[in-house]
Amino acid sequence: MDFDRVRQTIVGFLELGGPVVAILLCISVVALATIILKIFQFLSAGVGRRARLEEALRLWDHGARAEAQSVAARSRSHVRHVMLEAMSTGRQDRPALAARLSGRSEAGLVKLESGFRLLDTIAHLAPLLGLFGTVLGMIEAFRQLQGAGASVDPSILAGGIWVALLTTAVGLAVAMPSS
Repeated sequence: MDFDRVRQTIVGFLELGGPVVAILLCISVVALATIILKIFQFLSAGVGRRARLEEALRLWDHGARAEAQSVAARSRSHVRHVMLEAMSTGRQDRPALAARLSGRSEAGLVKLESGFRLLDTIAHLAPLLGLFGTVLGMIEAFRQLQGAGASVDPSILAGGIWVALLTTAVGLAVAMPSS
């Protein structure tokens, strides 16, 4: 891989799109890092792994309590601790048990939800930055058109619009995966 060529391409892209594209590319790096972090966090927490928990519930419903607890303990799901606590409590005060289990579940969800606010902010901010870049690009295109005076060349306006719309495309490209 020719890193000098890649660097020149990126620099050319940034020069073409201006500071708004540079800001959007920085934001995209933050968004990508957050998305990768969330994927690893969800995988390590066992989000979506429920087959063993469903099997444990089936066993519990059929009266095989010890076997149900054993199957639930082998689960890699992020809610296995809540299920094991519910299975091991016996006949305790139901409202107190429900409150304790609800609190424990909520604490686990808060951990899993961390980072989503940042992604939500990026998803809302990126298209607005792209639109801002488009407006700045259009202003520049019309300024050049005005400066051309009587010898107006339509390619000046077309080139300016193309560059201006580039920032909108970059803004949307950053926002969509973040959303």
